Amino acid sequence: MQKYLDILKKYWGYDGFREKQDEIVKSIASGKDTLGLLPTGGGKSITFQVPAMTMDGVCIVITPLVALMKDQVANLQNKGIKALAVFNGLSNREINIAYDNCIYGDYKFLYMSPERLSTELFLTKLPQMKVSMLVVDEAHCISQWGYDFRPSYIKIADIRKELPEVPILALTATATPQIVDDIQDKLLFETKHVVQKSFERKNLAYIVRNVEDKLGELIKIVKAINACTVVFVRNRKKTKEYCEWLIQNGISAHYYHAGLTHQSKDKKQKEWMNDSVQVMVCTNAFGMGIDKPNVRLVVHMDAPDSLEAYFQEAGRAGRDEKKAYAVMLWNNADKTRLKRNMAVTFPEKDVINRVYQALGNYFQIAVGHGAERTFDFEMIPFAKAYGFNLLQVFNSLKILQRAEYVEYTEELNIPARLHITVGKSELYHLQVSNSNFDAFLKLLLRSYTGFWTDYVAIDEQTLAKRANVPLKTIFTYLNQLSKMKVVHYIPRKKTPQVFYVQDREEQRFVKLPNAIYKDRKADFEKRVSAVINYSDDTHMCRSQFLLQYFGDKKAKSCGQCDVCIDKKKKGINADALQELEQSIKEFLQEPKSKLELTAKFSDEKQWESILDWLIDNEIIYQNEEDKWCMK
Repeated sequence: MQKYLDILKKYWGYDGFREKQDEIVKSIASGKDTLGLLPTGGGKSITFQVPAMTMDGVCIVITPLVALMKDQVANLQNKGIKALAVFNGLSNREINIAYDNCIYGDYKFLYMSPERLSTELFLTKLPQMKVSMLVVDEAHCISQWGYDFRPSYIKIADIRKELPEVPILALTATATPQIVDDIQDKLLFETKHVVQKSFERKNLAYIVRNVEDKLGELIKIVKAINACTVVFVRNRKKTKEYCEWLIQNGISAHYYHAGLTHQSKDKKQKEWMNDSVQVMVCTNAFGMGIDKPNVRLVVHMDAPDSLEAYFQEAGRAGRDEKKAYAVMLWNNADKTRLKRNMAVTFPEKDVINRVYQALGNYFQIAVGHGAERTFDFEMIPFAKAYGFNLLQVFNSLKILQRAEYVEYTEELNIPARLHITVGKSELYHLQVSNSNFDAFLKLLLRSYTGFWTDYVAIDEQTLAKRANVPLKTIFTYLNQLSKMKVVHYIPRKKTPQVFYVQDREEQRFVKLPNAIYKDRKADFEKRVSAVINYSDDTHMCRSQFLLQYFGDKKAKSCGQCDVCIDKKKKGINADALQELEQSIKEFLQEPKSKLELTAKFSDEKQWESILDWLIDNEIIYQNEEDKWCMK
């Protein structure tokens, strides 16, 4: 174990592993297929990055989150660890070079989107790679019962057959017992093996506030906590509106969403990370891979569509294990919106089919063509051209993605990349013969490394500042050198994209099986109902509700959520209430009189207080015969 601790200290600066991290490290390092269940902030990436550093070959990491993929690769590179990422939006040449570096170079990590696993290029290169382990992040995506099912994850089983001796590590922060079993089955675990840290967050108080004036309540809460805060909202427009409202009330804040420029995102994120501003108001585009330990408060202005999503987002608070709060602001309008979303999220099959056919026409793809091609995609002009509303298009694309026809990537933000295509001596001769190019090339080589072996991400604005020249001048040099074939320069790309997983089908052959549409719709409705039940429930401990949802049937009351605090104010012991409530439920299988109830439970502690509480919260009621019944 010492060699893993040495790696942990050398590259990450930690003296020891967190709970369950060491168990996962030992398990995967010994060659066992392993499913690691660690809550948000539990340090999942450490569990494979550390052992992979001690093993021969490259660790392949499969993740659906491009932003997280890029962040983790950048973090590894900053530590001096060789890592690459391959995802939709890169050119074939870039991808080819990346694979060759994994074959012939000493790269330790290759991050990939799941759609890349079935491409011809990857399947050709894979047998030549020495793979140390296979890591599946967000592993719940492989289960059709998972809240974010992606059919492309099913292809991982095919890759396993090509790597029979390579262990697999599956990781997720949220999975019900049914999904835990399904993940291991779908990934062909040789022997089922789960390492799980309790989902309980003892330092995190979950609170639901039923209020009409959400903005007023937000100001009160943020001022009361007066510490680092994340405020989640559902749409981009609200991020700016709420941010301005906070600033008007004397609270420092930034807003963040996927549509901002790279420079703006970077600036806002850095200022929030170093505590220059207190609050980040954001969509769920913010937070993936962000590890800020001292977030004391997470506020949801709008309820998410699933408790899995809520649990992950709320879990960004209190990662330093000090007291923190997760607050959901809730009212009847939220309930109405969630119910309406059930219909909106699953358009009629005819609408989905028309969106698919319109896409093919829009990109001018003939039937039987288009597989593995990527297209820039602007949703607004597309929707206008073909008479769809934006939600119809967005949700149809998500369903077509599950059915493995296309892959839709929102607001892909890929930095500019540069690869030097001539030898070092040829470049030297160019510098000697052209003083203007000499100064610029020296600036490039001083600013970045690795141009001859890989495409290197560059920032034109940074180069312009260092050279003290207008940004236009940098673009001119880069384009001239690219035309001369001295370098291959790929400008920054910031646009949504559609990737065709398979050739375009004729309309009559487009199928949406029950597992993709009908079953998923029913499952989505259950998830939405669970969110509504969680938010409306005023008698069950919030933490206990969440933990039981994730399969921990023995979870105890937390003593610090709004429900538990309300019970304390009324002098009711939460655990006593839970036990007595269960006894009453069993006793009231048939209606009973008040005399029968009293005779049965009058010897119990706090009987009268608990009875009053059960009545006040409408858990028990009197029928027309004045007998008591359970609701």
